[in-house]
Amino acid sequence: MHIKPSLAVALPIAISSVLVAAAIPSSTWWSSAAVSLAAGVAALSLMACAALLGSRWAIVETSFGGLDRVYRAHKWMGIWALGLASFHLVFKAELDGWQTASIIELSRPLTRLVRQLSYVALVFIILLALNRNIPYSRWRLWHKTSGPLFLIVIAHWLSFSSPITLISPVGLWLSLVSLLGLAGAAYKLLLYPFLASHAEYEITGVTRGNHAMCLQLAPVGKPVQFEAGQFGFLRMKQEGLREPHPFTIASAANRSGQVEFLIRDLGDYTQQLIKQSQPGMHADIYAPYGRFVRPASARREIWIGGGVGISPFVAWLKDEAATDFARVTLFYFFSAGRAFPSVDVLADMTRQRGAEFVPVSGGAASPEFGDQFDAILRDAGREVQVSFCGPKGLLTQVRGRLETAGVRVANIHYEYFEFR
Repeated sequence: MHIKPSLAVALPIAISSVLVAAAIPSSTWWSSAAVSLAAGVAALSLMACAALLGSRWAIVETSFGGLDRVYRAHKWMGIWALGLASFHLVFKAELDGWQTASIIELSRPLTRLVRQLSYVALVFIILLALNRNIPYSRWRLWHKTSGPLFLIVIAHWLSFSSPITLISPVGLWLSLVSLLGLAGAAYKLLLYPFLASHAEYEITGVTRGNHAMCLQLAPVGKPVQFEAGQFGFLRMKQEGLREPHPFTIASAANRSGQVEFLIRDLGDYTQQLIKQSQPGMHADIYAPYGRFVRPASARREIWIGGGVGISPFVAWLKDEAATDFARVTLFYFFSAGRAFPSVDVLADMTRQRGAEFVPVSGGAASPEFGDQFDAILRDAGREVQVSFCGPKGLLTQVRGRLETAGVRVANIHYEYFEFR
């Protein structure tokens, strides 16, 4: 049982609201001041939780069932925090009947300045996180300021005159989440490069083609441990390519420890990486992440890979310890002239493992996919297990076909592509 992103957002808001209600007279619960106070507490709580989720701690990923779910919750926590903080800014969180005091005494002008800066800091963090037009290298540098900016928000809470005392239930709640958030932010900013699971690798082979490449790397020392279908953050030790980027490992664990990445030119960084990568270059791989592993037991399996989303299925096909490929049908969605690996290579891989291979160049509406996909659903029914890795639009169409066929949406397993 994993924590859903929606629950991860709703729970801090609910806890904050209940604890604020316990700290003020019941006759004032429905006043704008009470709602504003609860909104402010909830916004700070969500920011703290988002900082904790950004740590990439293994226990956090395990709780959510994958780092993709963690980042989805992280994004929505930020969006809700901004909305609640906006309400808190507009409406005063104080009433004449409340007994109020600040935890830390600051001068009135400084208290007002901290309040305004805390909101500006939150707006900056959220807009930065959601803006996809910022080059990744600059985005990553600015995003490192999230932790220090969170300190300003905490300073606002401590200096703001309110009915919240440090030893009250709501005060203890804010103290707890603030400490956890600061711990997560400090770890990610200062300790992650040294303490997170990673290993140094050397590029041993580069195969380019169709706006993509296959990057082969061998461990310099002890390799990282992973399962086929998981991903890692690749950090090249080369000027201009040092920003870590997530890529699915397109190979299975083996005795040599060698790993492969299928990388497509989807942006400035990947274009530069494909152009400049050469054998002999060194890189660090931070792994493993993700929970996109092959189902342990299923009477019938459908694999759907779209574009670079074919990577985990290539890894599954290369897993020498895996069996029962006769129950597998792999649908490969690709654009003409951009198939990588080529259709012929994938056809040969699936033939060797005894799996069925269906290349699809016409999209989800094409008969080559729809007719065969629907036929498998009619035959296997609820016992089919669909594993999907590809664009969001394709996922929506696949889920629609499952619902039409009466197959539970829970029978499809997928990862979110977008981390920003």
